[in-house]
Amino acid sequence: MTAWIGLMSGTSMDGIDAVLVSFETNTIEFHARHTLAYPAELRSRLELAAQNHATPDELGELDTLTGQLFAKAANTVIQQSGIPVESIGAVGSHGQTIRHQPSGSAPFSLQIANPSIIAEYTGVATVADFRRRDMAAGGQGAPLMPLFHQSFFSSVEEDRCIINLGGIANITWLPRAGTGSVYGFDTGPANALLDAWCADQTGRHFDCDGRLAEEGIVNEALLGDFFTDAYFASPAPKSTGKERFNLGWIKTRLQRYPDLRASDVQRTLLQLTVLSIARQMPQSTAFTVYVCGGGALNPVLMRELSRALSPAAVCSTEELGLDPQWVEPVGFAWLARRTVLGLSGNLPEVTGASGPKVLGAIYPA
Repeated sequence: MTAWIGLMSGTSMDGIDAVLVSFETNTIEFHARHTLAYPAELRSRLELAAQNHATPDELGELDTLTGQLFAKAANTVIQQSGIPVESIGAVGSHGQTIRHQPSGSAPFSLQIANPSIIAEYTGVATVADFRRRDMAAGGQGAPLMPLFHQSFFSSVEEDRCIINLGGIANITWLPRAGTGSVYGFDTGPANALLDAWCADQTGRHFDCDGRLAEEGIVNEALLGDFFTDAYFASPAPKSTGKERFNLGWIKTRLQRYPDLRASDVQRTLLQLTVLSIARQMPQSTAFTVYVCGGGALNPVLMRELSRALSPAAVCSTEELGLDPQWVEPVGFAWLARRTVLGLSGNLPEVTGASGPKVLGAIYPA
């Protein structure tokens, strides 16, 4: 048996999710899992860097510091599992996204967390920098989970849609076998805006159980202003991030609404997430929705998503045997395996790349 480690920290920047898993006959076996929170000071520095407030020296330091933490998370799951290092094929590290700019004359995507440090500290070959090869081939470099979703979540009996509610929301459409092509894209903001507004107004990093949103009501005029952003109407392939959807984005649009309660803004942001997904869903009469990512733990968001997507059933990927928190770290463990085996990891019909590509670079132990 060969085991694989997946490390993921999303745009919410709350910490590193680490898993150690094996893939046998297209099933996933967990051997260990662990979440390592970012220290408050480091998280603050990362958030500033993501808004272009970092010098080259600071970016270099952050690359080292996050690499050390990613290595610590990997070593924790190795120790928890009891699996010898020699039986681990590779670490798949997504890294921490600092900037994602897939459009323009010089598109790029920047993830930090020095993979050489991870390989050195763990003694395990590390695969990192997954996005840039797809972008070199003309793709968006995101989303990268649809091939994993297709491999583990597809059905011969029903059409399925996987919705990831991370900092950014994205969908993967999985038509039942033989009836169409897989596709997916980022629909727009999810927790990125919900967390940013909650933190600004309450000091809490996220809206636990959607309580702040539950106290508010949707302001339809503000919601309409939110939807004037051109991203929502732009065609796929497309991807986005916090460089576009952030606290400044909210406050710019709030200038016309000085008297709104914080809870009303939070509720309107939640509705923005829900409707931006619902309006970009495929036209299908019968399908099931499976939700993953941190937003799956927000009962208000899940309730409103169910209402908007009715009559489709909405549930979490737990129903498919995979806890919603661990879908992405498992996915990057699986992508690392494909890279080591010389197999492609992207879906060109999703990212817009010129063809299937082996993703990432391998840093030997």
